[in-house]
Order: sequence, then structure tokens, then C-alpha cells
Amino acid sequence: MEKKKVVCVIGTRPEAIKMAPVVIALQKQGHFDVRILATGQHAAMLDQVLDFFKLTADRNLHIMKERQTLDYITASVLTGAGEYFDDERPSAVLVHGDTTTTFAAGLAAFYRGIPVGHVEAGLRSWNMRLPFPEEMNRVLIDKIVTWGFAPTALAADNLRKEGMPESAVSITGNTVIDALFYTVAAQKKPDCPELRALPEKAPFLLVTAHRRESWGKPLEDICRALISITEAHPELWMVIPMHKNPAVREIIHKYLDGREQVILCDPLDYQDFVWAMNASKFILSDSGGVQEEASAIRKPVLILRDVTERPEAVERGSGILVGVNREKITENAMRLLNDPEAIPAIEKKCCSQPFGDGTASLKIAEILKESLQN
Repeated sequence: MEKKKVVCVIGTRPEAIKMAPVVIALQKQGHFDVRILATGQHAAMLDQVLDFFKLTADRNLHIMKERQTLDYITASVLTGAGEYFDDERPSAVLVHGDTTTTFAAGLAAFYRGIPVGHVEAGLRSWNMRLPFPEEMNRVLIDKIVTWGFAPTALAADNLRKEGMPESAVSITGNTVIDALFYTVAAQKKPDCPELRALPEKAPFLLVTAHRRESWGKPLEDICRALISITEAHPELWMVIPMHKNPAVREIIHKYLDGREQVILCDPLDYQDFVWAMNASKFILSDSGGVQEEASAIRKPVLILRDVTERPEAVERGSGILVGVNREKITENAMRLLNDPEAIPAIEKKCCSQPFGDGTASLKIAEILKESLQN
């Protein structure tokens, strides 16, 4: 019997990280003809992740261009994904998370009557402008999907409250934990020269900031806070992998270029990023995925956002909402650095794992098998 075709869509590096375990689980299951459609919303960063997981895109739309707008991304993905679905005629399409690729590719499938599964469904900040445009993307895509694969009970409750049928909602855990455990199992010393240049056992903080709503003054205030932290703790190093977007890099370079013990580098390969998370004292980040990963490895993370769609991280204690306020960022960082009991206390609170046990991908594969083989 001919296998039914399932297309897994990825556009950005985080999507690739979180969708890769699903692709692997579906391939190992052996019931489907699994295809990967890459939109290329991110380019080199996307390819690196696929290489790490030993996966290859069946088609890459290569849409990325310098200073690309949301209009351009949406239109390019909608058209390109639609043409690919017309060629391949899949039985199902899987999208992930909250990117413009997710929304536009899911919409293209919906237009063609193709069932859509949303991996990491149900996350909500309850503010359509924060994060932007991610909150809009995930709210709208959940209105048109056949399967909502919720990472937590809270996310599943959100889907039910918005009218998703109970039969469509499944609590699976988050596939980023699957990817994290896979990577930790293969852990080795970092390849990145900048990380290798860190003095052995040097204390350092890992910092990532790229959200669209933080561009401009908010990111400048984050950088000013980082300067205050380094000046108060001259023994401390900082590792700052910079997003490729010029709007982010220009501000970070303006404030932090030439500062001793501040390492500005390109985005780290995923395995190197996992190493850096593990080895850091704590993390400052506006990334949603990092909030989940930090919780899984019991690492404190100062969340550089005013709201989070992952409140479980805050409730369990690994995540601390500090926004983009210079004083609040500095104050919370100082508490973690100056109080020897602060970090161990957070580690103790993080014994339970709100985002899953590393089997989310297997659960998703089994649900699709039961749904599509009938």
C-alpha cells in the first residue's frame, strides 16, 4: 500500500530545531512518506540545524533577502508553499510554533483542504502585539488546524477556550525538549572559536535578544543593562550570539564593541548553543524556546520581555520576567550574581519538567498514524 505523504514545514532555525525530532519520529515509524519543505525564512542558520540532525529539505524556497518585510515573507511563503502542495498533494501538513512561515504555509494548506497539524499549539500571551507578529500568527493558525499538539495542559486549555474541539487537542510536551535531550546526549566541546577562547572555568552569561518589538530603544536599554552588569562584575564574561538581522546587530555593536570579556559572535550552531546554555551561570534572553530549554536543564533565565506565552517557566521559577527596563534587568542580574543562594534555590525549584519528558515527537507521530491510517 502506498504510504501517505506528510509535509513538515520549517522556515527558521528554531522551527528546524523543534520540527527535526518530529521528522525523525515519523521516519522511524515507517507509516508515512515524510517530506521537508524549507521556506528559507532563515538561510544558513536553517541549513546548519538540518545538517546536525542529518536531515535534508526536499524543497527549499530560498525566500530570505536582506531586510525582508513581513509582507514579503507572508506572500512568498503563501505562494511558494501553495505551489509545492499542488505538486506533492500531501495527506497532511505539519507546521510549528508562531512564525510567519507557520501561518502562511498553514493557510496555503487550508486553502487546498489539506489537514494541518500545529506543533506547539495553544501558547498565548493574550496581547496581539507582544510578541509581534508571533501572537497573531499562532492565534490565527489555531483557528484552521485539524490537530492542535499542545506542549502543556495550560496550552491545551487555551485551545479549548477558543473553541477547538476536544478531539483535536492533544497534550504532547514540547518537541524542543526532545531536541535538547538528543543534543545533550551527543554533547562535545564547542566548535565555535569564540567559545573555545573562553578561559577554562571562566564565569559567563549567555545573552540573546532579537524580538521585533525590542528593536530600537528597548534593545539599547538591554545593552546599557549589560554594560552595568559587566562593570559591576569585572570577573564576568558575556557571550552574545547576534541575530543576523542588521536592526539587531547594529545596536549591539554600537554599545558593546571593544568591551573586554564581551564576546560578540554570529549565531551559534545548535550544539554549541546547548553547550553555552549548560556552561553559563545564567541566561538573559527574549527567546521563547530558550525559556523551555532553560527550564529543562534547570538554568535560570532572565526573560527580556514584558509578557510571556510560557508562564509555566515563570511559575516553576526558572524564568524571571524582567522586560526591557534597564534597572529591572540589572537588579535581577545582580541578585543572581551577588546572592550565593539565589541560583541554587532556582535549581531546586526546577525539578519537575513543565514542558515534557522528551517523547513529544513520538506522541505526535502516533496520533498522526491513528488519524490518517483509518
